[in-house]
Amino acid sequence: MTSDQLCLIAIGGNMPSWAGSPDRTVDAALQHLERAGAQVAAASRLYRTPAFPAGSGPDFVNAAAALRMPGAPEAVLGVLHAVEAAFGRERVARWGQRTLDLDLIGVDDLVLPDLAGFETWRALDAQAQQQRAPDCLILPHPRAHERAFVLVPLADVAPDWVHPVFGQTVRAMLEALPQDARDEVVPL
Repeated sequence: MTSDQLCLIAIGGNMPSWAGSPDRTVDAALQHLERAGAQVAAASRLYRTPAFPAGSGPDFVNAAAALRMPGAPEAVLGVLHAVEAAFGRERVARWGQRTLDLDLIGVDDLVLPDLAGFETWRALDAQAQQQRAPDCLILPHPRAHERAFVLVPLADVAPDWVHPVFGQTVRAMLEALPQDARDEVVPL
């Protein structure tokens, strides 16, 4: 894709960056994305959520944004990774502590690399998820539909976005999660 497309991103962090605390880092990252060419169409409130997996570090600050960005999804991901690096993100341990995490959740209604590739990554068990990382972009994010820390903020910015594989809106996927999972995501 070369025209501006709707890019949904999940934002999080639980370690300070040069911008300050995680909540300040999230705000600064959105400004940095705008300077990198993204148009922030909507940004969620900030939320406090327990570290994932449980006990892996301090609580996170999470948010979501709907961006309009040109370029192929891989180029968009490249911009997100560059912004993470600018805030001191180091990829030491999968699901480890971090200054900034910018996850590309969805781009319009794209499924990448294809439905079979998406299903392969979605079906991984928890141990494999923690040990393996894909070698190509998987869209939509293969586990976004399972994570309240993604869906609660995403419902602030794109409640009616339809998951291109499951055919459900963000709102419906969020309502399908257990109440205790939703209750862990607390507005700041």
